[in-house]
Amino acid sequence: MSGEHQGFPGTLSIGREAVELLLVELVRSAALTFRQVILVSAHGGNAQPVTRAVRRLRSEGRNVLAWAPRWDGDAHAGRTKTSVMRSPTPDHVRLDAAWPGNTTPIQDLLPQLRGSGLSLRHPPNGVLGDPARAHAEEGETLLQRAAADLTEMRTPSASPELDTWARPQDA
Repeated sequence: MSGEHQGFPGTLSIGREAVELLLVELVRSAALTFRQVILVSAHGGNAQPVTRAVRRLRSEGRNVLAWAPRWDGDAHAGRTKTSVMRSPTPDHVRLDAAWPGNTTPIQDLLPQLRGSGLSLRHPPNGVLGDPARAHAEEGETLLQRAAADLTEMRTPSASPELDTWARPQDA
């Protein structure tokens, strides 16, 4: 939704400002029913609009948190996320059709991606990483860690830095 995939033919995007506004309006509506709202997003491209939406909503007095999984490794359709997708439905992931994309470490790519978008820095498949070594077992471990992290966020002993975005370097 955030726009960095826009350069790929057929991609439809609403842009970061629209994502932010959409989240603000959804949380305002949800706050009429729920005491607290937790926004969950695994898409790093949405980190900035999610963070801005949370700040805005909090300034209005709303009880809102945002969370993102702490998955190390590649960022988009590489080994990490392909493993996560293989965990619940291994038969739906066709590794025979998977091929590597840009294997530059994500820390080195993030500034470029935020500046010019995904398609300008990779081959046409849009992959950040190499899905060839993806395993359902790794995906299951990553999902279990993510679930534990999200659960810990809601416990009274959770640290204050979990109070906004679990990966502030993405913001």
